[in-house]
This record gives sequence, C-alpha cells and structure tokens, in this order.
Amino acid sequence: MRDTEPVELSFFERPAIDLAVDLLGCVLVHGNTAGMLVETEAYLGLDDLAAHASRGITERTRVLFGPPGRAYVYLIYGMHECLNVVADRYGEPGCILIRALEPLRGLSEMRERRKWLGPPVGLANGPGKLTEALGITRKLYGQRLDRGPLTIRRWRKKPVFEVAVTPRIGIRECVDWPLRFTWAGHACLSKRPGTVSSGELAGVLPG
Repeated sequence: MRDTEPVELSFFERPAIDLAVDLLGCVLVHGNTAGMLVETEAYLGLDDLAAHASRGITERTRVLFGPPGRAYVYLIYGMHECLNVVADRYGEPGCILIRALEPLRGLSEMRERRKWLGPPVGLANGPGKLTEALGITRKLYGQRLDRGPLTIRRWRKKPVFEVAVTPRIGIRECVDWPLRFTWAGHACLSKRPGTVSSGELAGVLPG
C-alpha cells in the first residue's frame, strides 16, 4: 500500500477507451485482497449494442448514467458476478469491464473463496473468477471507487509494459470492435487472441 496511492474521482472522468487503457497496471483493492489489473474491455454506451447501457436506463443500468468512478456489478449466466467501472461523465454511460488481474495480496483468502489449488496465475484470470476471488458482489453496486471498501489505486512509479488491443470476448453484437486491452503477454490474461493495429482500431469504431 505504501507503493500505491488512491485515485481521485477525476481519474474516471474520461472516455471509456482512454480509461480502459489507463486502468491497466492499477491495483484493485477489496478488504484484505488486492490485485493488479491486466485486462479490461471498454463499452461505449448507447451506440454500442454490446453494452448494457444501449437498452437505456433500467433498474440494473441506472448507475451507468450517473457520475463516473462508481462500480457497476451485475450477474451473468445466473452464477457469475462481473465488475465494471463507470467512465466518462454524468449522462454518458461508458464503462469498463475488469476482465483479469494479477493477485498481489490475500492469496490464501482468494484460494479459499475459489477452492483453487492451482497456480496463482489462475486465481483471477477472468471476470467471474476475479470477483469471486476478491469477494466482490452486487452489494457493492454503485460504490465509489476512490474510497471505501472497494478502491482502485495506482503505483507511485507506474510499471512499464506494452498494451495489446483485440476484439472483445463473449459478445454477440459489435463483435469486431477492438475494445479489449491487455498487458501484452501477461501470464494472468483470460485469453490470448490475435491483436489488431491502431489503424484497424480507428477503422471499425463509430464516429
């Protein structure tokens, strides 16, 4: 904790793509457990049919349309909870799905929650795995991420790494949009599909 510092709410006040990249290498802390973010996916709001926000404001999505820097936690497949970070600005429902992290603290607690006997790299290498490992549930829906029980911190000396870009995983709409960002080659990634170039990135996104 001495080597990191909490982010301010202003850190989240930017387009989802920019925030998705800058979240890589940050540290997610919940209770006695913590891990470094190595894989994120951006969701762009109303024009992104893969985004929950594209269906408008509902009881589930209302936090996405509010101020940035909040947690959007939801259930998928009736069994896995996923953590998203609300981005952009009030009324602009961009968000970032946290897909994988490198465990840093509380590994024994993470193992117990997941009943995991394998290597540490498999503890949190997926969106459902990491929430289970860190004990993140829908009770944290709407939680501020700059303070409180669930926080995002950044290193005082940021690690150096390359960022790889690929299409998002496990969606049925806008499947070719390259909005998955990873710490290139990291052992804790969920999957390793091929990357795309910056030119391809600009060519397929709206606007």
